[in-house]
Amino acid sequence: MKREIEVTAKTVEEAYELAAAQLGVAKEAIEFTVLEEAKRGFLGIGACDAKVKATYTLSGADLALEFIQTVIADMGLNTLTVQMKKGEGEDVTVTVDGEGAGLLIGHHGETLDSLQYLANLAANKKVKGEKREYVKVTLDVEGYRAKREEALRALARRMAAKVVKAKKSVMLEPMNPYERRIIHSEVQGIAGVSTNSIGSENNRRIVMFLDDEKVGGTSDFDSAED
Repeated sequence: MKREIEVTAKTVEEAYELAAAQLGVAKEAIEFTVLEEAKRGFLGIGACDAKVKATYTLSGADLALEFIQTVIADMGLNTLTVQMKKGEGEDVTVTVDGEGAGLLIGHHGETLDSLQYLANLAANKKVKGEKREYVKVTLDVEGYRAKREEALRALARRMAAKVVKAKKSVMLEPMNPYERRIIHSEVQGIAGVSTNSIGSENNRRIVMFLDDEKVGGTSDFDSAED
């Protein structure tokens, strides 16, 4: 997706700077076309400013950021701070902080996961005539991801201890693939306890059991789905 603006200023260089400020990107990332050179005229007669066209092609990361900012603005949460950090390759993490940001998280991060999914769709929408690398967008609000991960790892340790003590299997509540991976990973380091996942789609649950038990279902640890 391209964004174009026309800017006038006393000099071409000033027009470049003004266009970069209006687009909110570095001048080096913009393609400029000089439409009119500045003219001094004679005694002020015939003088005119320089006029340039600035064209900026939005990246997938730009589109994801723009989507999240639009959602926040539409919700009236204009005091929130939104930042984007580059990761490996084309991957980015968008963080949102500030009073009221919790509305974007929802129960067990359900709203957050939905917004992240939509941000990824926005980032990777195919546009005719444009070629863009796939962008993986991670959305985090108020450091929720790290807090949730630690809570899940603590849950895995507690439930594993319960399985060992009671010598009975334990079934956890339905979780998304990301959360199940965390549980599987934590339990791998606990002797005598294993995990499987059973169910389908949004109702997929982890079963935690003693190594010598036979539990229905197949493990989805390291699977493509998880």
